[in-house]
Amino acid sequence: MTTNVLILCTHNSARSVLAEAMLNHLASKMGKNVRAFSAGSSPSGRVNPLAIEALTKAGIDVSGYRSKSWDEFAQDGAPQMRIVITVCDSAAAEACPFWPGSPVKVHWGYADPSNAPGDEGKRQAFDLTRQAIGYRMLQLLELPLDRLGDAELQQALNDILKS
Repeated sequence: MTTNVLILCTHNSARSVLAEAMLNHLASKMGKNVRAFSAGSSPSGRVNPLAIEALTKAGIDVSGYRSKSWDEFAQDGAPQMRIVITVCDSAAAEACPFWPGSPVKVHWGYADPSNAPGDEGKRQAFDLTRQAIGYRMLQLLELPLDRLGDAELQQALNDILKS
């Protein structure tokens, strides 16, 4: 059974898209049955071009990624999530919709790379953020997701945050 992971950030234009793409890319390379999605509470309607650039530079396919509302994943017929990860502090503080299936939730916050000074600073911040997110996603993919109960999964996700 596929483990669905929803990654949330307010605008769904940078960090959450980086995380979605990294998790899908790494899961595919590792042969893991994990599928990532991303969304935002107030989607910008576009993916930040520097996020696309950082992913492309790392050899990751960026086709099909878009900025979308988290409401898409709270509707009937949406994929049932096992894990919901917030990657920005503002999204973590918001009241989320009810997610069918009561997924395990964790906050793995990252600074907004868009706030870095200068064009080259922003590019470097996006690349470093992609790498940091990728490291956590590798740790997530090493978990025996199909054998962990919710309490064990919650603890494992919290432990990843501390490492």
